[in-house]
Amino acid sequence: MLRFGCTKVVIDRLDPLVNPGQIPSPHVHQIVGGNSFNATMTTGDVSKESTCTTCQFSDDHSNYWTANMYFKAKNGTYKRVPQMGNPLQFSDQFSTQTNGGILGFRMLSGDPMDRERPRNMEKQNCFRCYTGPNFGGDVGAPCQDASVDTPAFPAKACAGGIRSNILFPTCWDGKNLDSVDHKSHVAYPVDGPATFLSLGGACPSTHPVRIPQLMYEVTWDTTSFNNQADWPTDGSSPFVLSTGDGTGFGQHADYVFGWKDDSLQKAMDTSGCFGASCAGLARQSIDQAKACQVKTLVNEDVDGWLTELPGIGMEMK
Repeated sequence: MLRFGCTKVVIDRLDPLVNPGQIPSPHVHQIVGGNSFNATMTTGDVSKESTCTTCQFSDDHSNYWTANMYFKAKNGTYKRVPQMGNPLQFSDQFSTQTNGGILGFRMLSGDPMDRERPRNMEKQNCFRCYTGPNFGGDVGAPCQDASVDTPAFPAKACAGGIRSNILFPTCWDGKNLDSVDHKSHVAYPVDGPATFLSLGGACPSTHPVRIPQLMYEVTWDTTSFNNQADWPTDGSSPFVLSTGDGTGFGQHADYVFGWKDDSLQKAMDTSGCFGASCAGLARQSIDQAKACQVKTLVNEDVDGWLTELPGIGMEMK
């Protein structure tokens, strides 16, 4: 099991998986990983196109991205919620966990149009409300404890911020590296999404090949927005995804595999690789990771107080 941080390579309104070549795409994403990220990306070896990565393991030139989170004030304006470093000490980043990969492989988890929890998908993604500084209340496996994990945005101020977890499918059809919807070539086990560090039940007959588990963890620094006087009076959450989703059910994530050569496979074959420690993988410093950047292609403000979400115009319910 590998657990490692990746600082952002760019925040931009691009999505080479769902909207290839479209500049701008419908909503803002935060992207981490290799600097070959662009509106259009190769379907071959991504690592050959990159010269650096923002991930802690320098051989990981994959790209990982999610929708951004915004705070919606009472006056209707929006402010992007920054990310904070988790114990790996990367700022404005998220961490990934994986057990392997396939060259040219891509997939998408979640649906940006969801506004309620799909059946049997309780463990696919969730939010955790930190009860205090230093990740207070961070106990147990993600998306497993209903007392601290919620499928929608927490409806209360979180003293230590909010964590997102997104778990990807762990079954593959064994043939296609991608599909039209970027989902059909993969599937969750027949009993529903696998849990953290557990591949779950049997794979469906249509997707018989077990693949490594991949999970994103995003820590949002919502602490500067905890003044309840600024929150909606109806008790709902003031947070909204960059898709316009004010529920949180539309949380989703994209993945493009880009580990260099067979570095990840060698690491997986090496005894003793756990967390951010692996003798078989080269590591880089935080400063080196942060130095890897991609030029923003869409010239628009995504960080100031905005009268509308970039590309959305009005909040979708």
